[in-house]
Amino acid sequence: MAVPFRKVSKMKKRMRRSHQALTITGMITCPNCGELTLSHRVCGSCGFYKGKQVIAVKAKAE
Repeated sequence: MAVPFRKVSKMKKRMRRSHQALTITGMITCPNCGELTLSHRVCGSCGFYKGKQVIAVKAKAE
């Protein structure tokens, strides 16, 4: 059986896995309010799409 001659250090193992981090795909920041939204969709927090008000959104009670 093939067995590693030396132990793989934590640094080498982490460097090898550095590109495997999860990323949020297809998410953009809304230019109007700054919230993360799916691309090519109306922003759920402000109701804007491509700089135009598309839907009316109720204001949050703060």
